[in-house]
Amino acid sequence: MPYVNIRIAGILSREQKARIAEEITDTLERIAHKPKSYTYIAFDELPDENWAIAGKLLDEE
Repeated sequence: MPYVNIRIAGILSREQKARIAEEITDTLERIAHKPKSYTYIAFDELPDENWAIAGKLLDEE
């Protein structure tokens, strides 16, 4: 059973999440031969203030 956790800075629209979930599920079915019904995907959307790159919070840029 594939479990995919996507952590992303910022917010995705419902449509974006649906398209990403469909693409990942299709890829796992096509390449890994995992049935779509077995694939679970979770989205963790985090505010930019909770991510830092090169010592700077993303909301500072």
